[in-house]
Amino acid sequence: MIVKAEDAETNEFQGVQFDVLAVGDESMVTKMHFEEGNDVPPHTHESEQSGYVMSGTYRIHIGGDEETIESGDSYSIPGGVEHSYEIIDSGEIIDVFSPPREDFL
Repeated sequence: MIVKAEDAETNEFQGVQFDVLAVGDESMVTKMHFEEGNDVPPHTHESEQSGYVMSGTYRIHIGGDEETIESGDSYSIPGGVEHSYEIIDSGEIIDVFSPPREDFL
């Protein structure tokens, strides 16, 4: 499957705008658009989530751990683990979810 940039669908989760870039049977790719001050509260979902920080600075909380991440950093969050983001500087993150998140479609 190929999704051209102009065909990517835009959606929103917890006030965060994101683009659904590609969806397969076992995974999905999104580009999250984070705005400074629009923090994502603690939440969980069944999908494993792996991300790559394209731009911006974030304080990410995964389970009991927290870390500041910025451009070039990456992470992986097991399914069912509580996590949240504090947006320090606006930016974009590419997230891959497996299985695809039905609430994002």
